[in-house]
Amino acid sequence: MRSLSISPWAFGENTPPSCRRYTARRNPWAWDRTCLVRISPGTQPVPTGQILPHTELTEENGMSIQGPKTSALFKKAKAVIPFGVNSNFRYWGDDDTLIATRGEGAYVWDADGKRYIDYRLGFGPIILGHGYPAVVKRVQEAIQDGTVFAWTTPYEIELCERIARMCKVDKVRLTNSGTEATMHALRIARAHTGREKFVKFEGQYHGMTDYFMFSTASASPKSLGSKHSPINVQATSGIPRGISQYVINLPFNDFERLEETIKAQWGDIAAVFVEPMLGNAAGIMPKPGYLERMRELCDQYGIVLVFDEVKTGFRIANGGAQEYFNVRADLATYAKAMGNGFPIAAIAGKEDVMMTIEPGAMAHGGTYSGNVVGTVAAVATLEILESEPILDAINQRGRALMSGIREILTEADIPHVLTGLPPMFGIILGCDQEPQDFREYFKGDGELYEKLAIELILRGVQPDGDAREPWFLCYALSDEDVDETLNVFNDAIKAAKE
Repeated sequence: MRSLSISPWAFGENTPPSCRRYTARRNPWAWDRTCLVRISPGTQPVPTGQILPHTELTEENGMSIQGPKTSALFKKAKAVIPFGVNSNFRYWGDDDTLIATRGEGAYVWDADGKRYIDYRLGFGPIILGHGYPAVVKRVQEAIQDGTVFAWTTPYEIELCERIARMCKVDKVRLTNSGTEATMHALRIARAHTGREKFVKFEGQYHGMTDYFMFSTASASPKSLGSKHSPINVQATSGIPRGISQYVINLPFNDFERLEETIKAQWGDIAAVFVEPMLGNAAGIMPKPGYLERMRELCDQYGIVLVFDEVKTGFRIANGGAQEYFNVRADLATYAKAMGNGFPIAAIAGKEDVMMTIEPGAMAHGGTYSGNVVGTVAAVATLEILESEPILDAINQRGRALMSGIREILTEADIPHVLTGLPPMFGIILGCDQEPQDFREYFKGDGELYEKLAIELILRGVQPDGDAREPWFLCYALSDEDVDETLNVFNDAIKAAKE
């Protein structure tokens, strides 16, 4: 079998924690079958939906989904960048990692000129569309007067006021990435409560900070132990041994287990961190009442409830998951959609918790926090979201796409369930029961989805190759794009079944 990638997490299931290291293994792109070649030397750019004939994909014949220009650029990238990428999640293997040269609206183009309808959207930050003119123009105008001052700017004030209004929070601090936002939120919760441990949930990802790199979406069900006695599964090497003692991982949607844990350890627990829907496990939704009961439990024991809204914020509702589920957290973290692809993030929440960030007491800072580029982009993006029916349009097209996919899969006699919400949804093949937690996600046929993803990409429709990552939609996606996607999906699932 030809492996098409190295896992971004890169651990074998049985590797002892003490000696885990990056190793090549089968992950989301490796599959043993006759494959399709997307483009070959000397061909013209291939339009969406068009592919070249079946060709055996082997190490010997050297075929890949890269075109010649992409291949040449990737070799240059590998010469100066480890594995040719600046995030392990982007590495699909030496012959299959693509290079983007531009994006516009709902489309992205590779270095060989092939256009893709983009449902990856940079892992979710593109909410309006690539290079959205109104946002780009505002940024271009603003940066003429400088970008970083180490002073507060009017743009920061306007952005924080807008976030506070849209998300119904009291105070806001700005930072630059989701990882930074969750890192600071954990420190705030610890400083506010004087406690050190925190609860998170299996399969959830809260950025690259050491404390959060346990039992993420990289873990296998077997490695997690029993639901009644979960094991912290380390997701990367390089973490000090003592870190895991502060982390309590629990199954999602199991309120009884959460209640039991908090009652037993509440004096040590500073925070409960939760993605309100599982952004790295196909968008699994909370059970009715689950988040409400979580809120009540945190109130009862003086624990800070933190909603990680890096993916859901400004995407599933203008006010994010707190608005959609009508549950108010003590703290929330935002990034991705708030800047439509520009680097910007925020920590926001209740006044008493946020005011823990006191100079001389609890540290929060960053040279680029509140920089003009990201701040102005976020002001422009949120202004558009507030003033125009952006999410209504995304929901309408998302519902049409989900409905069409269900029809195609039913016609193909493939058991399936679509999880999540129209702006970000997952497709699980091979089962018809909606999973309630990360462990149940693995009841699906991951290999069939991998084949489907390859066939879609070969035809110019770009989801992520891993079924755990949701399909993301942007406002620029048209009804015609949805129709084209469904036509391609119909062909792709037939090819994947062969």
